[in-house]
Amino acid sequence: MRDVVSHVIGLDCEMLGDPRPIHTLPRDLFHVTNDQQRYTEMQVDVRRHHTAPEMTSELEYTVIRRNRQLRNESRDPGTKVRGPLGAELTLEESMRGHAFDVWVHEQDLRAALGRPGNLDSPGAHVARDVLLSKLPEIVATKADAPRSSAIVLDVHGPIEFLRTIRVDIQGRGTLETAPALGPAATLTLDWETYVRLACGRVTPEAVADRVKAEGDPGLTTAILRNFTVTP
Repeated sequence: MRDVVSHVIGLDCEMLGDPRPIHTLPRDLFHVTNDQQRYTEMQVDVRRHHTAPEMTSELEYTVIRRNRQLRNESRDPGTKVRGPLGAELTLEESMRGHAFDVWVHEQDLRAALGRPGNLDSPGAHVARDVLLSKLPEIVATKADAPRSSAIVLDVHGPIEFLRTIRVDIQGRGTLETAPALGPAATLTLDWETYVRLACGRVTPEAVADRVKAEGDPGLTTAILRNFTVTP
């Protein structure tokens, strides 16, 4: 939980344009194996010696600064800004990704504390759109769904939606709201389980009792095996 809070503080500090900390990571962090993980871990490890009051105070102060920044934001959504590891993003993409990250980490904290909530908040709707945008690639490319087929995702709970991923004759996937007749596969699950699966918080086996899979079993297994979209 401390690491999650540190990570969120670090994300917002970078959105504020603060310089990254000058810090050397310990050599025994065996979960850190690539540049992306080193980049993320820096903001976390530099705060590992902080006390709980220091952590919450820094989080509160950072939120105040970010609220002020957002109230004064006047740039066009298409303005290019710097993203993680020097990547170039539009301001819109950066803001959407950041809202998604913070909402997902809020859910991480809620799960750890046993205090579910905010599953239908504005942040949850941003998360829904981000996760749905990844579905065509998951189904058509990673799960290698048959060409000229349709796969249906039926999600219920605080946020409900029905989406169809159609795979054309070239093997390209598209996301549609129209239902499909005779889909090759259908996955039915609740919103919280969908988020936890898509964000890599649980394995398909761990939530098998909460996912109803119909149709081609090989295809549904392949989709669920490739369901995670976050690193």
